Amino acid sequence: MLALVSVAYLDRICIATAAPSIARDLRFDPEQMGLVFSAFTLSYALFEIPSGHFADRFGARAALTRIVLWWSSMTALTGAAVGFGSLLGCRFLFGMGEAGVFPSMARVYGSWLPERERGRAFGVTIATGAVAGAATLKLVSFLLAVPLSWRVLFVVFGGAGLVWVAVFRIYFRDDPREHPGVSPDELASIRPEAPAAHVTPMPAQAPPSERDSKLAGLSRPRFIGPLCLMYAAAIYGWYFHLTWMPTYLREARGFDIASAGTMSALPLLGIAAGVSVGGWASDRLAARFGPTGRRWPGAIGFPAAAIVTCLAATAESSRAAAVLLALSAGLGALGVAPAWPVCVEVGRSRAGVLSGAMNMCGNLGGTLCPIAVGMCLKRLGSWQFALDLVAAAYLVAGVAWLAVDLRKEPAANASS
Repeated sequence: MLALVSVAYLDRICIATAAPSIARDLRFDPEQMGLVFSAFTLSYALFEIPSGHFADRFGARAALTRIVLWWSSMTALTGAAVGFGSLLGCRFLFGMGEAGVFPSMARVYGSWLPERERGRAFGVTIATGAVAGAATLKLVSFLLAVPLSWRVLFVVFGGAGLVWVAVFRIYFRDDPREHPGVSPDELASIRPEAPAAHVTPMPAQAPPSERDSKLAGLSRPRFIGPLCLMYAAAIYGWYFHLTWMPTYLREARGFDIASAGTMSALPLLGIAAGVSVGGWASDRLAARFGPTGRRWPGAIGFPAAAIVTCLAATAESSRAAAVLLALSAGLGALGVAPAWPVCVEVGRSRAGVLSGAMNMCGNLGGTLCPIAVGMCLKRLGSWQFALDLVAAAYLVAGVAWLAVDLRKEPAANASS
């Protein structure tokens, strides 16, 4: 799973550093580039729930194979774009293909890990992706400075997923009981009530009461509404770092391409640290205070991230601004990892659909961010206002986490 998320972030983030070269070659203005960034996140969001349902019904092995083959093909095809329409289409199809990767991983962790380890596992997983993204920013900056065409980069990076699929198909099984490398002691350590990894198709005509009970977590407004709002606001802030950060450092802070690649990697390292600490802390707090303990890393981290983002926007030193943005990214990441074990523990056998709904809303927030930044630049000529919106999103995320009702497990009767 760590290799999977590394490849995902490699293919997802390489366009951020290549954006100035792409915009120059294809003659895009900032608003068009913002739309290109958001085409991925929009389709990724729209297909999260269907892809999560696919993983719930057919298992993570089939789902992840389909996902990685599709996104790798679209990554390679991005290098063949000849204009705005073709690049927009490639990025939209890329997001459609990658949708469902984290809900599928939620099923894997729900089947393979005991509850006490899930927050830490999600933290380490997302941290691995952030570190891979940081390395990607630096690698792409280096390769473009060689120079190497951005078109060639996308073709090369698209091949990485094919290697992962070949290894994954040989090694992974949906049910740990079917894996020859899993010992009886390891099986005994997994919670008996964890959802079975092997998935049988649902009856064609399930009774209405059964269908309703399976979607109990989705129908509880005090749970799903604040959770989705929190994740949408959090990922809005996140996507500034994944898309516009290299351009901000070059155009607003005066860094050259190599230095911008290095400094724009810092927020991703901050995210890696934040999700690791947040996941670990949520496990400890949940063990001591119950499910509500998982809210506190985000309830503290998000408001702190808002304050630090404002300080970064007004910093006179370019290096200080870059470091402060890295710190704000790390603080904002504290509340991200705990959301995933919450979906597993509440959703049970429907963890893929529930986490897909949350991640759909998150990526709708991610879709909005690049467009909003592009509009701020083209129509207002203001990076300041763009960063103020990021700070406001972090504040909303902090308040929403406190509103998530975790006092009961609404989908406790949803296991099948």
